Amino acid sequence: MIGRLNHVAIAVPDLEAAAAQYRMTLGAEVGPPQDEPDHGVTVVFITLPNTKVELLYPLGESSPIQGFLDKNPSGGIHHMCFEVDDILAARDRLKAEGARVLGTGEPKIGAHGKPVLFLHPKDFNGCLIELEQV
Repeated sequence: MIGRLNHVAIAVPDLEAAAAQYRMTLGAEVGPPQDEPDHGVTVVFITLPNTKVELLYPLGESSPIQGFLDKNPSGGIHHMCFEVDDILAARDRLKAEGARVLGTGEPKIGAHGKPVLFLHPKDFNGCLIELEQV
């Protein structure tokens, strides 16, 4: 059901410094900051030959990333995103298997302009999973 790994998301306490570290120290291709108000984050995508890294920074006071950073002040891996062909079929199959879909269960448009859903980390060994329709 899941396809390729689309990205690994890392919450960071300083978006500019983290982006510079990937650009300068690792020589990576780093995109511009992109506000995603529906998700309460500002993101920067780092393009790699086989996937992406997504840097996450809180956008607004109610950002879910702020809560993560309060618990992990240095930042850390926040979630992994896998591609799926049909997000509604994937959602229905996962729910039938007992997985919990976060929020309303209806896809939102993600940072790539495609429908996304998140799955409860307690159902996946403590890892928040994002599904993105390709």
